[in-house]
Amino acid sequence: MIEKERLHKFIAKGGVCSRRAAEELIREGRVKVNGETIREMGVSVSTEDEVTVDEVTVRPQKLITVVLNKPKGIVTTLHDPQRRPTIIKFLPEMGAVLKPVGRLDMETTGVLICTSDGELGMRLSHPRHGVEKEYKVIIHGQLTEKSLVQLRTGVYIEGVKTKPAFVELLNYERRRDTSLLKMIIHEGRNRQIRMMCQAVGNPVIELERVRVGPLTCKGMRAGECRVLGQQEVNKLKALVGLE
Repeated sequence: MIEKERLHKFIAKGGVCSRRAAEELIREGRVKVNGETIREMGVSVSTEDEVTVDEVTVRPQKLITVVLNKPKGIVTTLHDPQRRPTIIKFLPEMGAVLKPVGRLDMETTGVLICTSDGELGMRLSHPRHGVEKEYKVIIHGQLTEKSLVQLRTGVYIEGVKTKPAFVELLNYERRRDTSLLKMIIHEGRNRQIRMMCQAVGNPVIELERVRVGPLTCKGMRAGECRVLGQQEVNKLKALVGLE
């Protein structure tokens, strides 16, 4: 018996987008099944059907999730028009497109999740699920108590206040005039940690993401990539409410 599943799930498993985004594609008339445009929900398909999105065939992918210890000087994208080095050189070839979950800027190192599971990737990156992201931060100068309170309660970045964060001052090195912080946030705004520290007058010198949810890069060298086992994937799914 041929196994069928809902069209929006099939598209998400093809790595195109999340299930919710796939539903929008269907409503917009951008999805065809065996040459026929589909606009209603509830249609089921199998691997024997030809499914296209914007005339591009959707093929089922292996659901693979990896954690990469991103090195410095690497762009968090699969293709860069400026021809800068990207994470693609560190990802394994396993017959699936592994897309990064969120971004780390070029100079930030550490934990980066990449997955071919469109739904899992979307949920992990969406702020409503509140996935913890922990950072080791070295800033210029001595962090004052007032600045510490500001970082914890929220600062304004581009006119929008950040959500409450865990911030702990671990050490101040007088000789170098630098402070070491542990920061945990639940958002994923572009360059958020750097902009938060800049907002209180203590620019970031070094930044490493040491944890996303339960995942760390402990024992992994820079540039090393590890495929997650099913138990680890299940923990990530449970974290964001996936079965």
